[in-house]
Amino acid sequence: MLEQALAIFRDLPGFLDGFIADYGAWVYALLFAIIFAETGLVVAPFLPGDSLLFTVGALAARGSMNIWLISFLLLIAAVLGDAVNYHIGRFIGPRVFRKEASAVKATLLERLLNRKHLDRAHAFFEKYGGKAVILARFVPIVRTFIPFVAGAGAMNYPKFFLYNVTGAIAWVGICVGAGWIFGNNAWVQEHFEAVILMIIVISVIPIGVEFILAKVRSKKAVPSTSVDAAPGSDASH
Repeated sequence: MLEQALAIFRDLPGFLDGFIADYGAWVYALLFAIIFAETGLVVAPFLPGDSLLFTVGALAARGSMNIWLISFLLLIAAVLGDAVNYHIGRFIGPRVFRKEASAVKATLLERLLNRKHLDRAHAFFEKYGGKAVILARFVPIVRTFIPFVAGAGAMNYPKFFLYNVTGAIAWVGICVGAGWIFGNNAWVQEHFEAVILMIIVISVIPIGVEFILAKVRSKKAVPSTSVDAAPGSDASH
């Protein structure tokens, strides 16, 4: 199954072309389900996100799908996924983060949720606050866990929903749009795997920019200190 999944990842256009040939319009339901599961289920962070959206844009540019319909459906899937994930986190999140949970429960939750990824997302959310909901859209794995963490932390839902919609519009619009514009370029088609890796690298650029800005702001916030002259010393020296 792992080898099959890797083969699909290496040739997403070929996989989707074959699916469209066999099942036609059901490809819309398949893509909706994948994006919803990746953003809405904390047990599915392994599903393709950015690369899939890029591929969808490329196939739509070739006429295999309606660009407006698929973009709208994927936008709805991304928004609904984060919303469901938030409410799951709101319901079971406090139990996950409670230190005094029993060993049996902790072990079960770690198996289901991957505690390491969850802790990473929690630290990410603590650092960036509400903006993490938008920024995480462009970071694989983190985008699956951030809505859960936001719910577990009881983030104000109207505020979360605003960030959710904004992030989904940016994520779907940029990735599908890039596929629409560049996906059928001859060089891109010949080096598809390299392009996917580039997309992943580009995805984390907003985080890098935010990290640098946070460092700059923290340095500016540090008050300048001056050493007081020792008692009895001549201030003119």
